[in-house]
Amino acid sequence: MTAESPQQHAGNRRQLLRAGIAATAAGTWTDCLAEADMDAFSFVIVSDTHLGRKDSKTPEKQWQQGIAEINSGPGDFVLHLGDVVDKARATQYPRYVAARAELTKPIHEIPGNHDTTELFQRHVCDRIDRSFDHNGVRFVLFGNAHSDSHDGFITTSQLAWLTEECAQAAAQDLKIVFCCHVPIHSNGHPDRGWYVKPDNGQTEFYELLAEHAGRVLLCLHGHFHNGIRGWRDHHSVVEVLCPSLCYNQNRNMAEHLSSGNASGFFVPELRTGYTIATLGNGRLVLQYKPLGSEVGADYSAEWK
Repeated sequence: MTAESPQQHAGNRRQLLRAGIAATAAGTWTDCLAEADMDAFSFVIVSDTHLGRKDSKTPEKQWQQGIAEINSGPGDFVLHLGDVVDKARATQYPRYVAARAELTKPIHEIPGNHDTTELFQRHVCDRIDRSFDHNGVRFVLFGNAHSDSHDGFITTSQLAWLTEECAQAAAQDLKIVFCCHVPIHSNGHPDRGWYVKPDNGQTEFYELLAEHAGRVLLCLHGHFHNGIRGWRDHHSVVEVLCPSLCYNQNRNMAEHLSSGNASGFFVPELRTGYTIATLGNGRLVLQYKPLGSEVGADYSAEWK
């Protein structure tokens, strides 16, 4: 038998992972996305820019490069899923905002655990929990990160607000996409184990998800720095963690998935970058966009 080259092995592994994603999607499908028959549109998902990390100027340069590439690429708007700066460095927020001024698309940001509410509201956006509608979809953004913990927290008042947002979306026949920094989905080793625990709002959030299972398409998160990683085991809603524009880490997730030590899906690409999401006509496509490189079919996940 002829031995595979490293390039062949990597390519075959990517094909297997993509096949696994498709099989998982086909096995858990509901009518929700299939009936999301709005015209397809795309948007950009950025996360964890961490300006000022290790007192380096590199994250700022990566943010500037990302903006230039986003400006010249597809996407109606940009979502930033938190950790705008690193360790709440106050001097970095004006630098983030100055670079953001070069962005030619609307941007919607939420804070992460490296941001503080006071600094985020002063420099980035004065309202954290908010929503906007686009092409038949309500995007619901809420802050669920605390600066003193890697876990997530959804308060009673936030749950009431989320319930009202879902009710309004239902009344207007809108689909729903949730956006918050820390994932709600339970995850342990080999994942990080950082999520919204049952006592901190997870139970109530999934009850809300169950109530609107035919309407909620997607939950978007950052926080993990592990590329595109996620699950689809709660009412067929895609829960996905998006890559960092600053740095990503190899946690051997492909091997853990193939050996059965982890569930869900993973796109085997860990370069710094962002995600291009395309939604509509009954499909959701997530494509990895590494900084300085083209989007490749090898680095995408698709549900239809």
